[in-house]
Amino acid sequence: MSAVTVSDDKSLLDIVKIHYFLTTESTWAQGINYETVNVGIENSICIGAYIGKEQVGFSRVITDQATFANLVDVIVWPEYRGQGISRKLMEAVMAHSSIKGVRRFTLATSNAHGLYQKYGFTPLQKPDTFMEVYAPNIYAKAL
Repeated sequence: MSAVTVSDDKSLLDIVKIHYFLTTESTWAQGINYETVNVGIENSICIGAYIGKEQVGFSRVITDQATFANLVDVIVWPEYRGQGISRKLMEAVMAHSSIKGVRRFTLATSNAHGLYQKYGFTPLQKPDTFMEVYAPNIYAKAL
């Protein structure tokens, strides 16, 4: 395998590829439109993983860069899984200056608990204090 590099340079991101994965292959953003993905990227810290110039992974952090951060859209394209790319993405996320000193860093995952536990994520300490407005079919309505 060629060397994997990571970068938070948004100009390197393949937004078309990210959108295609989110809308067709993800379990959390089926049907999301391109403009929504683009706005999300513009307003977030994004880290891409690359082999040469080809994007092979992606992660996005929503944060105020002072007190709170939420990790979303962690992707390694299927043909590149099992090569340590998710580990490289997570190392870059955890080292990023935007999350240094935040009091709470959250994420929601249905199937990668083991990966995130390696980076200090645990079940909610006080789940009874969390509430949400959740619209799981919001992107389907946009179609």
